[in-house]
Amino acid sequence: MSTPIGITFAENDLDAIAEQTGRIAVFVGEEAKLDQLARRVNRLCKGALARFVESAAFSKLKPGEAASLTSPAGMEAIAIDVVRLDRRPTRKDARKAGAALAKLQGDADVLVLAGANRGAADIAFGLALRAYDFDVHKTGEKTARGAVKVMASKPEAVAADAGPMAALAEGVFFSRDLVNEPANVLTTDDFAARLAAMHELGLDVEILEEDQLKELGMGALLAVGQGSDSPSKVVVMQWKGGADDQPPLALVGKGVVFDTGGISLKPAQGMEDMTMDMGGAGVVAGVMRTLALRKAKANVVGLVGLVENMPSGNATRPGDIVTSMKGDTVEVINTDAEGRLVLADVLWYAQERFAPAGIVDLATLTGAIIIGLGHENAGVFSNDDDLCAAFLKAAEAEGEGAWRMPLGEAYDKQLKSTLADMKNVGGRPAGSITAAQFLKRFVKDGTPWVHLDIAGVASVKEETMLAPKGATGWGVLALDRLVADRYEG
Repeated sequence: MSTPIGITFAENDLDAIAEQTGRIAVFVGEEAKLDQLARRVNRLCKGALARFVESAAFSKLKPGEAASLTSPAGMEAIAIDVVRLDRRPTRKDARKAGAALAKLQGDADVLVLAGANRGAADIAFGLALRAYDFDVHKTGEKTARGAVKVMASKPEAVAADAGPMAALAEGVFFSRDLVNEPANVLTTDDFAARLAAMHELGLDVEILEEDQLKELGMGALLAVGQGSDSPSKVVVMQWKGGADDQPPLALVGKGVVFDTGGISLKPAQGMEDMTMDMGGAGVVAGVMRTLALRKAKANVVGLVGLVENMPSGNATRPGDIVTSMKGDTVEVINTDAEGRLVLADVLWYAQERFAPAGIVDLATLTGAIIIGLGHENAGVFSNDDDLCAAFLKAAEAEGEGAWRMPLGEAYDKQLKSTLADMKNVGGRPAGSITAAQFLKRFVKDGTPWVHLDIAGVASVKEETMLAPKGATGWGVLALDRLVADRYEG
């Protein structure tokens, strides 16, 4: 597994600045005043830092952005990275600043002169997240990143703040690794094995195999994977950090390790991206890893349905009727609308077994959500205003874009079937909404529920502020904060 970059914290040391041979990061606020550490750098580089801060180039920098003074005269350092950032920055600006430093770092050691900056832990967190690189399948010599030392006025306090963020970073990295893996590596067996290994962190992990799923009546989920040689599975991960009588929050993830569309075959162009169709399950796994690493004082259960949607002589056909665990029948109009069939059974199982305090499901469910919201926001659907508001607040606090979308009985008519209780698709109009409306039928009355359609944010073609192109790990930060704010008290 990729691991977050190692970052150490140390007290302010003026002599260490002169001895640094790699890069030095200096923070200067809107007022363009140099603190003690920056003044030391300025003396060593013969005033070059002050001249840059007084220039038009610095004034054009936005909070969190950086510019480099390379080969500064009078110094051993190869560059001074000047970051525009106030001493009391917002979380977003501090993380943006760290990410900017990660993009500049390369293989050099970096001395980060945070000083008394209140955002030091978030700077380190942003640096760690943006330093991610999935290179496990590249051959040849790999360039290791240099060491990062954050120099702060109160290093122990900064390190304490950064501790839970290190657990978050590892959860994000775990999610990104899963989403980035090719489908010939991340089979349902391999995915389940990686989750089972987390029992070493204190999670109770249980793998339900196909015979057990048949006994439970998960006909909808099994219909999706029956055309593949990879066996369908449901993995249950329990973190029991709260009171014994506290009902858990349930996190449910769609884990389609590869989606050809089945008999309703997708176009060849872009099909290689369907390795990310297990993104919802990847986020659930990342959150559960984070909760275990930071010893969260809450009860949370993560459930993921792992299947592969392939065309074959055994595959489900358009027009087939399947029976869900709930007992409702579904006419499969389009085998490429498979994620909702997986989630339907796992949602019902989660409620039957755990009677959760609330449910959040995540899925790369519809292309329609990308048309509506692009790659900036996930679609949020909910039957409970309080839980929805709590999630949206958590997402905003962590800088993860999310936008609430409507639900309503008027959309149900698009799901009517003449042969079964419902169809699995409602046509092109309001495609994301009818998909959510389908899932809502498998949520019991009185159970608070949020559905997150993450098709546009789970994996992207262009880099984001905190991630290179590819898997983002979107949702790990917001859901961890939701647990901390709402369920840890």
